[in-house]
Amino acid sequence: MGPYLLGLRLSGRRVLVVGGGRVAQRRVPALLEAGAEITVVSPSVTPALDDLIAAGRITWHARPYEVGDCDGAWLVQACTDHRSVNTAVAAEAEAKRVWCVRADDKDSSAAWTPASGRVDEISVAVTAGGDPRRAAGIRDAIVEALRDGTVDARRNRTKPVGVALVGGGPGDPGLITVRGRQLLAQADVVVADRLAPRALLDELTPDVELIDAAKVPYGRALSQETINELLVDRARQGKFVVRLKGGDSFVFGRGGEEMIACAEAGIPVLVVPGLTSAVAVPAAAGVPVTHRGVSQEFHVISVHVAPDDPKSTVDWPALARSQGTLVLMMAVERLAKVAEALVRDGRAPETPVMVVQDGTLPTQRAVTASLSTVADRVSAAGIRPPAIVIVGDVVRVGQEVEMVRAERLP
Repeated sequence: MGPYLLGLRLSGRRVLVVGGGRVAQRRVPALLEAGAEITVVSPSVTPALDDLIAAGRITWHARPYEVGDCDGAWLVQACTDHRSVNTAVAAEAEAKRVWCVRADDKDSSAAWTPASGRVDEISVAVTAGGDPRRAAGIRDAIVEALRDGTVDARRNRTKPVGVALVGGGPGDPGLITVRGRQLLAQADVVVADRLAPRALLDELTPDVELIDAAKVPYGRALSQETINELLVDRARQGKFVVRLKGGDSFVFGRGGEEMIACAEAGIPVLVVPGLTSAVAVPAAAGVPVTHRGVSQEFHVISVHVAPDDPKSTVDWPALARSQGTLVLMMAVERLAKVAEALVRDGRAPETPVMVVQDGTLPTQRAVTASLSTVADRVSAAGIRPPAIVIVGDVVRVGQEVEMVRAERLP
């Protein structure tokens, strides 16, 4: 017969764990999360359990199991490597009418520990006939489907309200955060930027209102004031609004302006950080923005105006004098002037530069040059925005990695 599944509320209740090895190490965190008062009985414990003991989160009796250890327990976990010990623990628990889980013998176990997962208020537990590997695989599939919206999570009583500012990551739809993807699946309205991961928009259900807030360079653009008004208007209608951007909303994404507009209108705002392209795109191209002995700092600069433009607030001479990595965003159209300013103010003309277009996407490509030649190389290669420019000796680290890989190829 199959088991009767039951959600145990263990807060404040004693749970006995006999054994201090890897199985106990896997079981204890979930029991702690449920609020259980845990006693571990074992001559030794793993370092991870030792940390929990040192923090006072669990009680440890450093000795072998003894009859009477099950007294006062609501649940027992028999997790030792010795079948005879687990049999004795299970027998005592059975005599005292306490549920016991045997890690070594599912057929002799009075209860099974399911493969479990949680997505917000939804808990998932799978037993799969006592087969832990199969149960874990099914659990993972269900949890992932809940997180990415494949299983409809919109029909629930605790639906979010207001506006969520969601950073969509550098472009690859797989690089949005779990929380961001989950909220996207619950949205009534999605206001999406041009650089937001567009593939995710195809997964929205037909009843979701999709508003294109793309700002095309030197082309069609929805003003920031209009975007702010849309967010407030739809939220006031009782709809849950997701503002989906590329990268992170607070890194040259005007997320602060949108948060202020919503706050002034009394609209609750949830911020979900995104993986900024300033770090993710160099990484995708094999370039670390910092590297021991090469660069201890990196600077992220918006080049929406050239260095000689009166509206520029960037201290270009200071950047030229620094030895740190420069990550330039929105710089392709003004790359010649940037390179000229950096060389004029002290950066060596031979400083390596990499320009990466469509970072993290299948169309990603990169051009490597020196500071003195990069503008011509980029123009000849036809590199267009969106692209990230990396200036500094860390580019050579990426090249070294590629050479090592090439040498090891069969």
